[in-house]
Amino acid sequence: MNLAIFFDPLTEELVGPATPPTTLAAYVSPFLDTFPDWRSSDIALIGLDEWRGSASGAPAAHGANAVRHRFYQLQKGTGAVRVADLGNLRPGLTLEDTYQRLREIIAALLEHNTVPILLGGSHDLDYGQFLAYETLDRAVSFATVDARVDMAELEGACPEESHLRRMLLHEPTFLFNFAQLAHQQYLVAPDVLAALEKLHFETLRLGAIHADVRQAEPLLRQADFVSFDVAALRWNDAPAYWPANPFGLTNEEAAQLAWYAGHNDSLTSFGLYGYRPEYDPHGLAAATLATMLWYFVEGYYHRRQETDFQSRRFMRYAVGLPGTPAKLVFYKSKRTEKWWLEVESLADSDIKRIVPCSYQDYLRAAQGDLPNRWILTQALLG
Repeated sequence: MNLAIFFDPLTEELVGPATPPTTLAAYVSPFLDTFPDWRSSDIALIGLDEWRGSASGAPAAHGANAVRHRFYQLQKGTGAVRVADLGNLRPGLTLEDTYQRLREIIAALLEHNTVPILLGGSHDLDYGQFLAYETLDRAVSFATVDARVDMAELEGACPEESHLRRMLLHEPTFLFNFAQLAHQQYLVAPDVLAALEKLHFETLRLGAIHADVRQAEPLLRQADFVSFDVAALRWNDAPAYWPANPFGLTNEEAAQLAWYAGHNDSLTSFGLYGYRPEYDPHGLAAATLATMLWYFVEGYYHRRQETDFQSRRFMRYAVGLPGTPAKLVFYKSKRTEKWWLEVESLADSDIKRIVPCSYQDYLRAAQGDLPNRWILTQALLG
């Protein structure tokens, strides 16, 4: 597939005339005169400037370029870096065309095991990101980081406010699990959270992340893809959206979530949406998002490919419980100390799924209580 026809090249000024050998600019292959070799790259950066799904319209400047400029100046982390910057996507004739264009491009990247990073544009573009996974012919899980839960009724609502509902109601369904992170309860209607609970999906509100950001790690570790709305960050750390919100994730918490996403062996695409440079005259938000990308890339190159739970790399713990189930089986990685929980369907013992969990889930089981993650997964398996 010739992906070059979908993209506009970048300018030399964006990359910088002099590239210090220790910065990321020296290791990223940008689309300037020649389209980069994305098939042999680990990660592909895609700039987006599609805003027809937003009620606020398009910003005057291209947000992805502002973040790129900061990202290229950061120092390279540890290990090899093979990143291709494909340039900026040309929007389709209609918004639906753009969604389908994203579907085709991301599906091609997934086929060659190249992880796309989608940067810029309104948050509803994750619908195109979502559609690409329809080609995998298997159930997938995804997570969204956002201050709101974008489940507005389709009639009369702009796509940016309703894209999550559209994904959850998509037919035929290929969704196994969904997790909503960092929402602010006073910005979300109670019936929306009740609907997610009824569907057995997981939620983790902003206050819980403030209390312990590590609670987000198992939810992000289960995701095949993540979409992140910049509006999840507090305005003081990322003045990049409107209306301004004094509450939200700190830049340190956002960087930690990006690391968790990048470090997830199963995650195959990451979207960072909603950046509006007109609210960011000093480039503070651009620097925050660039640093998040740095942590995502660094997390990617620290992946451990922990999938063989029968190997000696894992400790196996069986916890007896009164009633049904009679026991729970946990796995702990000796290298990373991450935990997983084996869930066997009560309806069909041949159906099992090993899902990420936390040490707290193990402690809860050891005290005789069923972890909520087991209950939710059991409901999804049933």
